[in-house]
Amino acid sequence: MAGNRVICEKNNVEYIAIRQAMCTGVRTLDELKKATAVCGSCAGCTENLDKILSSVCGCKNVSLQAVVDAVKAGANTVEKVGEVTQAGTGCGRCKGLLENVISLGR
Repeated sequence: MAGNRVICEKNNVEYIAIRQAMCTGVRTLDELKKATAVCGSCAGCTENLDKILSSVCGCKNVSLQAVVDAVKAGANTVEKVGEVTQAGTGCGRCKGLLENVISLGR
């Protein structure tokens, strides 16, 4: 999902705003609606939000669950998570989200 584009067509919410919200701990659609004003029901939202919310690293196709599992297994730095999952070893744009997952453990 590299690159910025409008995801929520109704409220003109861009991909980068969604990822930034995730870096602050947003993990659910309800939380995302509050944080970014995505509608959750337009074509862009229904086609993309589940994929965005469940993904951490697009370069290496690493899911949020894989990162959470690595953290729960003891990976407590971005580098250690990268060793286990490969997340953060491509372009590096996901490192802020990785840091948030590590700090929250979710």
